Parts: sequence; C-alpha cells; structure tokens
Amino acid sequence: MMDARATAGLLVSALIRRIEAEGGSAMILAKGDATAGAILLALAERGVDGPLLERSLAGNGYAWRETGPSDPSERSAYLAGRRRSDPDLWIVELDHAYARRIALDLLA
Repeated sequence: MMDARATAGLLVSALIRRIEAEGGSAMILAKGDATAGAILLALAERGVDGPLLERSLAGNGYAWRETGPSDPSERSAYLAGRRRSDPDLWIVELDHAYARRIALDLLA
C-alpha cells in the first residue's frame, strides 16, 4: 500500500506499472498536478467502459467513490467537463478485469 502522503504523480506511475504487470493496459488521459492533483480512474474491461472512480479526501484519509454518468455515451463529455473545472486533475484509464481491486489495494 502506498503512503497517503505520496505525490499524485508517484501514485499514478505506480498504478500504471502494477496494471501493466498484471497483464492490463493503462493510459494517462489527462496529466494533472504532479504533487497534489486529484485522481480520477476510468475503468474498463476489454475496451468496454466501466465505472469512474474518484479519489477524494475524507475524514480519516482518502476514499474512493463512484462518480459520473451511468450512460457510457455521456462519459467523454463528463471527463472533459471535470478537466475544465479542475486542470490539476489526473484522469487515468485502466483496462483490466480486476482494475478496481488493484487500484483500491494500491492506492488505499
């Protein structure tokens, strides 16, 4: 598990390496602030869009919550809007059957 004080850039790099080591693929769709940017994960499995997860500060540290539209056709517009409202936001696409588990284990 990564330390909660690790930079956003370090966390994203570690997540990409882990997903690829597990046989999946990962791609940075938008590079955010390397130190303190928020992280939004666009999950997919074999190219089929899954949920969006966003890491946010909770009372006792960071927590992940599902965010965004339920309709996949609205996904691109949602991501573009989030990026416009938060230019420091990292958006990372993870394509792996267990992307959620891997991300939550690594970034908890």
